[in-house]
Amino acid sequence: MALAIPLGVILQHFILFIFLVFVQKSIIKVHLNRIFMIQFSVDAGKGRSSSQVITVNIVVSVVAALVLLFIALWCITTKARKRYNVGNDMITVQSLEYDLRTIEAATDNFCDNNKIGEGGFGAVYKGMLPNGQEIAVKRLSKSSGQGENEFKNEVILVAKLQHRNLVRLLGFCLERQEKILIYEFVPNKSLDNFLFDPEKGKQLDWSRRYKIISGIARGILYLHEDSQLRVIHRDLKASNVLLDGDMNPKVSDFGMARIFGMDQTQGNTNRIVGTFGYMSPEYAMQGQFSVKSDVFSFGVSILEIITGKKNRSFYQSYGVEGLLGYAWKHWRDGTPLELMDPTLKDSYSRDEVIRCIHIGLLCVQEDMDVRPSMSSVVHMLNSSFDTLPLPQQPPFFVRGRTEFNFEKRMRSRSFNEVTISELKPR
Repeated sequence: MALAIPLGVILQHFILFIFLVFVQKSIIKVHLNRIFMIQFSVDAGKGRSSSQVITVNIVVSVVAALVLLFIALWCITTKARKRYNVGNDMITVQSLEYDLRTIEAATDNFCDNNKIGEGGFGAVYKGMLPNGQEIAVKRLSKSSGQGENEFKNEVILVAKLQHRNLVRLLGFCLERQEKILIYEFVPNKSLDNFLFDPEKGKQLDWSRRYKIISGIARGILYLHEDSQLRVIHRDLKASNVLLDGDMNPKVSDFGMARIFGMDQTQGNTNRIVGTFGYMSPEYAMQGQFSVKSDVFSFGVSILEIITGKKNRSFYQSYGVEGLLGYAWKHWRDGTPLELMDPTLKDSYSRDEVIRCIHIGLLCVQEDMDVRPSMSSVVHMLNSSFDTLPLPQQPPFFVRGRTEFNFEKRMRSRSFNEVTISELKPR
């Protein structure tokens, strides 16, 4: 994207340029006088004409002056560009700020009739701005201990992220102890409202589910590799995926996200955030997170989209193996299609379903090093003829009498479907 430098900055540089030229001319005059006096006395005895000596010295001096002038202007302009970019970031963030009266008017003073969702962070309201634009207003709970940290995190992060498969932040409000985020309104709410509802789930035929899987993958790939920042979401699940009017997925809720340097591959924390059932074992047990943590959560989400059931429902209905153990059992027994949501009936592509199950199992492998990257996942979803590696057995599976005791160890930290928030500022 081209840099647009304001007129004032250009005028400042022009004035500076004229000043430097004037200074350089003065320097050249002094320099020429000295050269002329010296060279004239030396070359007179050699028979050279004074005009030739002067011409040569003028050319050399002018070239040297121009080089120095170019270097000076290049340094000044580079510094000005950096300063302006920093200032422009600040202006962009400030331009996103809304006053509280506008938000109150848009939501009819946060009327319950406009409430479209609620969670540990607070409530979400539908609103309409004076220009007719529909918005979603996330009003962070005043009693939430982590609200302020999540708010700052999300504003700084999401304002810089622009992708069709990420929900777009329109603005924010910090006024009278209110912490409010303003997003684009996504009419079909979150994926879990459809996926886990027996009636609404029928609207998600296989082609839509496959499009949702692919869209989520592209959104996470953008976070991991294609944005200016490397972002680990850390709370990817169906309730944090919104669906627009055409059922296109938009990953949302970046309050738990962490920003990495482009050369950083993993981090550690003593404070675990996220939702039980979607956390990778190395993160839940050791606090180690990376892009492969999101890959694991994405794998769980794929299997939920295919089965139409929550991960936790398998603990209640099918024993302690959970969704991953259940999926692995059917994969090992050669009956992967038994995992399918019965509402799909004959609307599916057999090869696509099996391939998605295969990819899901590759993503939830216990060893993070053998899980694919999101770029590999997107490639596998788009290249149906490529041979995929065989998946290894996922965690949370009963191995004879020895159970991977993840759930028991995690119960001291969290509960099913309860989001844990990081209280320590980053």
